Amino acid sequence: MKMSKKIIIFTGLSISIDEASEILEADYRPPVKRNDILKAISEKPDIIGIIDGVFHQSPAVSHKEIMKAMDNGIMMIGGSSMGALRASELDVLGMKGIGYVYNQYANGNISSDDDVAVTFDPDRGEALSEALVNIDYKLNLAVKEEIINSEEKEKIIRIAKDIYYPKRTYANIFSKVDMDSDKKSKLIDFIVKTKDIKYLDAVDVLKYIKSLK
Repeated sequence: MKMSKKIIIFTGLSISIDEASEILEADYRPPVKRNDILKAISEKPDIIGIIDGVFHQSPAVSHKEIMKAMDNGIMMIGGSSMGALRASELDVLGMKGIGYVYNQYANGNISSDDDVAVTFDPDRGEALSEALVNIDYKLNLAVKEEIINSEEKEKIIRIAKDIYYPKRTYANIFSKVDMDSDKKSKLIDFIVKTKDIKYLDAVDVLKYIKSLK
């Protein structure tokens, strides 16, 4: 009888643990922080997936602990948020990166943790701000749908970048956007109905890991 793999996944913001559990059976834990991987190593998992992690609330997961996990034969997979950032930094050493956000980092289109950082309520596991990478992704789609043009998109992105990430909400962004009210309403409606790219990448990470079982 084939033994199932022991899988640990750090998430909860980009995708809820309830929804993630419907895709992949795994040991789900809150967004990863410094030393969480070291603790996980002692449990001898086959795979550790990093989707979400803390950035400024407490020390972020270090490169050394991810490398130590790989040295111990653990497959490290990342995407969507902190996982995408760390995978882009450690893919040459064997960490597997998945998804759009990972590719954006790996190709040098984005480089800062500010692109994926959000502030969140740790008790409810709920994001309280918007990730810049999600905003940019949705605005690019809005340009393709001809809801806005490229110049309008760039103006909105500049406004979003100028807002400190914990306060980067669509309400704050659009309060500063000078645009025809009907067009603004149509754009906001489009944004609300469009899935976040971090969510879509999180789903792809889980599906990829599931394919390895």
